[in-house]
Amino acid sequence: MNFFTGYTGAARDGNTIYHSRHVLDVKRYELIDHTADLMVKAYGNTLEECFANAGYALFDQTVDLSGIRPAEAFSVEVSGDEAEDMLYSFLSELLFLEDCDGVVLCELSVRFDGGKVMCEGRGEILDRSRHRIKSEIKAVTYHMMSVDAGEPSVTVIFDV
Repeated sequence: MNFFTGYTGAARDGNTIYHSRHVLDVKRYELIDHTADLMVKAYGNTLEECFANAGYALFDQTVDLSGIRPAEAFSVEVSGDEAEDMLYSFLSELLFLEDCDGVVLCELSVRFDGGKVMCEGRGEILDRSRHRIKSEIKAVTYHMMSVDAGEPSVTVIFDV
């Protein structure tokens, strides 16, 4: 079983996960119309999967992830008092890793421990000669952020 996608032998192309010769209809995230910024709603079977898919969306909107190899392991741990704080801290830390260290993750696995978010990810350092840049995300915002444990889903706006 692939630790990061939850599917044996899974490959990705944005919002569809392929398994062997079968396509699993799994929506990781969707873009929602927003005036100037980038609004994302991420889905999953659990809130942990929603957080991981929101992180995937962040990287997927900045770099063409089809060219990113899961070559190196990276760990992230943040904390927050409320679910929204945890999501904000988690995505902000991922953005910091990308901006400061050039880390681009194509596989993410998230788990919670109380108010902590722990992420194990795989990816590589951005190489502008090999990787296609799509856009720049300047910041994660609290504006209209929501964490819905019932659906489950998370919604976040990225300042672009």
